[in-house]
Amino acid sequence: MEFFPEDALKIGLAILVGGLIGAEREYRDKAAGFRTIIFITVGATLFTLFSLKMGGAEDPVRIAANIVTGIGFLGAGAIMREGGKVAGLTTAATIWLAASLGMGIGSSHYQLVGLALLVIMLVLWVFPLFEGWIDNVRESRTYEIVLPLHSELRQTLSDAFIANRLYIFKHGEVKSGDRAITTWAISGRVVNHKKLVALLMENPEVLEFNY
Repeated sequence: MEFFPEDALKIGLAILVGGLIGAEREYRDKAAGFRTIIFITVGATLFTLFSLKMGGAEDPVRIAANIVTGIGFLGAGAIMREGGKVAGLTTAATIWLAASLGMGIGSSHYQLVGLALLVIMLVLWVFPLFEGWIDNVRESRTYEIVLPLHSELRQTLSDAFIANRLYIFKHGEVKSGDRAITTWAISGRVVNHKKLVALLMENPEVLEFNY
């Protein structure tokens, strides 16, 4: 298998591209960080190069096609559940995109890789600002509130939510000894959630609560 100077250039470019994306993930302390993303990008580049060199003109994409399947398993390992939310989806998608950039580098599609890298970095750095704004406008939480079994507050909690402009979309109650464990799935502005938390903290009838 003959080695060309362009192959070294591609590997170097893969390190640069993977390093830029990986640095952002490392800065945000994500599961797949600086070295991981570099390895993924370089690995995808190498697999694509080997596919082209081994497959020739007859079947140049067989190995490259399997990168898509293999990287899916790697990305799935970054997804986990934290409380009531699923975390790691952005990291998993970043892993998938880093592999695709490596394939693009290996197949010499430099302009497309450059454009895609610009878009990816824009999404990773700028779009979280929009996400923060959206979360402030509407955040969903599930509250678990423990009350005395015969507390009148059980009947008026919903009024407290409504008064704080919080929308209730699910409610349940469980009896545990002389206590009532109530669960409330609600959504609304973050500032309104904070007001509710302050009210729950101050109310002596609220034995426990968490969200």
